[in-house]
Amino acid sequence: MKPQLLKISKSPTQSFSVRHDLKPSMNNKFHYHPEVELIHFVKGKGTQFVGDSITEFQSGDLLLIGSNLAHYWRFDEGYKEEGSEDYADVKVAHFSESFLGEYFLNLPENKPLKDVLEKAKRGIKVEGRNKKKVEEILAYMLHAEGTERIICLIQALVEISKCDQLEMLSSIGYVQHKEEISNDRIKDIYEYTFANFRNKINLEEIAEIARISPNSFCRYFKSFTQRTYSQFLTEIKVGQACKLLIDNKLNIKQVCYESGFNNFASFHKCFKSITGKSPLIYQKEFMSA
Repeated sequence: MKPQLLKISKSPTQSFSVRHDLKPSMNNKFHYHPEVELIHFVKGKGTQFVGDSITEFQSGDLLLIGSNLAHYWRFDEGYKEEGSEDYADVKVAHFSESFLGEYFLNLPENKPLKDVLEKAKRGIKVEGRNKKKVEEILAYMLHAEGTERIICLIQALVEISKCDQLEMLSSIGYVQHKEEISNDRIKDIYEYTFANFRNKINLEEIAEIARISPNSFCRYFKSFTQRTYSQFLTEIKVGQACKLLIDNKLNIKQVCYESGFNNFASFHKCFKSITGKSPLIYQKEFMSA
């Protein structure tokens, strides 16, 4: 099941759209769009699909979905009935990363905004400090006009960049996340790993790419990523497997080997440890979306 490109409509007098949805059937297919999406579920619950992530969503959730990241919210059955007490209440904004011009995000003062939009390419669930403020700004934007409306959107992004709890939703492997890294050594490690994860990468090989000794490499990589290189490599492989399962062109054993795993038992164990589901159940949930 490939995600469908969705065209987001907006007023000809506005540079981005903000709307209030009370129908859970809005955009009820696995889809993507070039616009970034900021969405607040004031009321509603069900299953959310963001990239390769399948989790539950509930009232109060606030998410920032990056440009062209596939997503879909399937509300629980009670929210689909006309006149149901369990009505949906969703506030959502769609905007282009360049809505303030090509160079705005590259201004040195705007690095926090650029960083949070980069993180959003994996999908972000916003929690903790400043979340309430973002929700209030999004609600206010529904009625704001003119320049004030643009200022509100910038304020919302600033508040998200200050939040102390940002949960990434999609795996690093699914989106082949290549965030802007000033450290050339880490950048080289990332690029080599993404290009070669289907083959066996031993410690000496990747340490040579990093231009440090194998013993130093393990400590170095974990200090930058808060994970071991082995964990990082497994996440990339599982992310690739998720893409192939969603495309539904290969059987599960073919997906296993195409993702760089050497045997099916290892693939099944690693896949379930990261996604919480077996490959077959994961695929069935996406097929039913």
